[in-house]
Amino acid sequence: MAAPRAVWKGFLKVGSVSCGVKLVGATSEAGKVHFKILNREDGLPVKSAYVDEETGDVVPSEDQIKGYEADKGDFIEIEPDEIKKLKLTSQHTLEISGFIALDDIDTRYLEKPYYVIPADGAALEAFTVLRDAMAKQRVAARSCVVLYQRGREVVIQPFGKGMLLTELRSHNEMVSEGSVFGDLKSPKYDKDLLEIAELLIDKKVTKFDPSKFEDTYEDALIAMIDAKRKGKKPPKPVAKPKENVVNLASILRKSLEKEGIKQLPKAKAARKSA
Repeated sequence: MAAPRAVWKGFLKVGSVSCGVKLVGATSEAGKVHFKILNREDGLPVKSAYVDEETGDVVPSEDQIKGYEADKGDFIEIEPDEIKKLKLTSQHTLEISGFIALDDIDTRYLEKPYYVIPADGAALEAFTVLRDAMAKQRVAARSCVVLYQRGREVVIQPFGKGMLLTELRSHNEMVSEGSVFGDLKSPKYDKDLLEIAELLIDKKVTKFDPSKFEDTYEDALIAMIDAKRKGKKPPKPVAKPKENVVNLASILRKSLEKEGIKQLPKAKAARKSA
């Protein structure tokens, strides 16, 4: 099996300490179902193309250029060479700007992961020392890297024998939780319900194991495609979830019974014995 291809090579630098590193993509789309767009009339694949909005003519790739719309209908043209000339300091160096506690990382901002490995044998010692020191302190490094001609804010943290670099979403991309949760109210409820819910949670506590995760949508796609290939009827659609629960106490108790739990909540049991 061929070694994964590095998507970036450069240096990881902390103060005056630096070591050569490589980034390797940590995700793959190989297992996903991919569709092509077909012409319904002849069943043949169709190609996408850029066309002139006014003439409708196809524009060849050599005549295409990026443009920024400064005002409505007024574009500033940007040549490829102009973008390449933007020599960002992080183009070939992961300059560590600071360290943050792992527990302080807001997971909403985490976007795309990459594995970080030493570039060669000469970089192994410095890489290992930095990784182990970060692991001992339980911190992640803050930096910026240029990937695919764009500067991206990242965090780097120890991960097994290597490190894990994760691209971050910008703050401007995030929707404020206050704008979503602002009108939510906290209704009063029977404390017994809380204890029943805790019992149900305790019964279902497990370890975080992504290998056990199932992509039900992907599985349904594969089943449908397989059925069509064999000339069979597609599988029945999944039943829609029921409407909002009306009697929460009854539903919770039935859930407990289904899990084999017959223990009464502590508060209710105490009241019965009193």
